[in-house]
Amino acid sequence: MYELQELLREYDRARAYTDDLWRDLTPDEVTWRPHENSSAIGWHLGHQAHVAHFMIRNLTAAEPSPDPELDGLMDSANPEKFRGTLPTVERLTVFRDTVAERVHARIGDIAAGKVGAPDQLTIVGAYLLTALINHEYQHDQWISEVRADSLGHALPHDPASDRLSRIDGYLVLNPCM
Repeated sequence: MYELQELLREYDRARAYTDDLWRDLTPDEVTWRPHENSSAIGWHLGHQAHVAHFMIRNLTAAEPSPDPELDGLMDSANPEKFRGTLPTVERLTVFRDTVAERVHARIGDIAAGKVGAPDQLTIVGAYLLTALINHEYQHDQWISEVRADSLGHALPHDPASDRLSRIDGYLVLNPCM
């Protein structure tokens, strides 16, 4: 199992790859939906952050959402046809960055032993970060398909890490490597 600081670097690598997939797109491209029963790239960006916050909040530290108005919209339980009205790209960016800061702060506290049950939370934190990284890459695959196939943009190179593999077409952090 990887150490928490290593996993935080992999989390940052995954987020940087996500940024490579969307930062050069126009706001219209980020919010465009290929059809009613699919989600815009912007929804996936918000959903990635929503899940990260939800997991950190529920598994390691109860804390309020950084943007409660986005919680319902970015929840995958919300049917795709109701994911149409997205916040601005700026708001999504702030949401993503704030959640990433909170992930770093909480996992940093766990790694430094500044929590109750630090050994237990270290194990939880490692599995949690692995899941968050793989979730980020899961949605990156869909973003990639829309970026390349629907919008006609070239894809960036895969992130460079000997810990990553492609399984079923998806980038995956292998926790056993």
